[in-house]
Amino acid sequence: MSKVIQALIADDEAALSEHLQRLLRKLWPELKICALAENGQQALDNIAQYQPDIAFLDIRMPGISGMDVAKHIAGTTHVVFVTAYDQYAVDAFSQHAIDYLLKPVSETRLAETIVRLKEKVTTPQTNTDVLEKLFQQLEQQTSKPKAYMQWLRVMEHDAVQLIHVDDVAYFKFEDKYTSVRDKNKTHLIRTSLKELEASLNPEQFWRIHRNTIVNVNWIQSAEESDGGLQLKLKHIADELNVSRANKHLFKQM
Repeated sequence: MSKVIQALIADDEAALSEHLQRLLRKLWPELKICALAENGQQALDNIAQYQPDIAFLDIRMPGISGMDVAKHIAGTTHVVFVTAYDQYAVDAFSQHAIDYLLKPVSETRLAETIVRLKEKVTTPQTNTDVLEKLFQQLEQQTSKPKAYMQWLRVMEHDAVQLIHVDDVAYFKFEDKYTSVRDKNKTHLIRTSLKELEASLNPEQFWRIHRNTIVNVNWIQSAEESDGGLQLKLKHIADELNVSRANKHLFKQM
């Protein structure tokens, strides 16, 4: 009887984690997904408990990063990095012969990775020296001038949809989720406003309230309202409140 291959998925965005799990079940039905982890510490705990053959690790997770998890398990578990990094990182992964998947994970790309994993699963794993060199290379690249987020990933009917940030009117945090409002509808994501604010161009996206970030290109007018301001937006009927603490942003408007 052949051994059952086990894998763990670690990603702090549940929708993307579940998306990868669905694709794996479709493309590699024999693979057993033993755990879904939401952060690096959970990943380490689950790896210690289940001892999976493969770990799909998001590089950027709160607390212990996917790269740190990989260093802990190097030599015992095959690592596939799941990343939103751009081309420079793809080159780094390729140079070090380390498996990676770019978000949003496509079925075609995952199928190619599965072929390699099936060949590698009985061979020695990546060592810590290789991971350290990769980590240093990524650190050098990310220390360059910041490239702001251009595309946002949302789940739409069990599929990942890409929305350009220029098409987003505003982000609003409500009840554990962040709503993303574009011209046609509202989408929900689990990324916090704090994370979004750090990734967006501050000249285009302004924090106008503790729970709201607006795309200034969508603002039609700003009117006094109860000591604060109320924004009317282009293309949509939604109106947004500006807190008193953030009224200064609109002095020149």
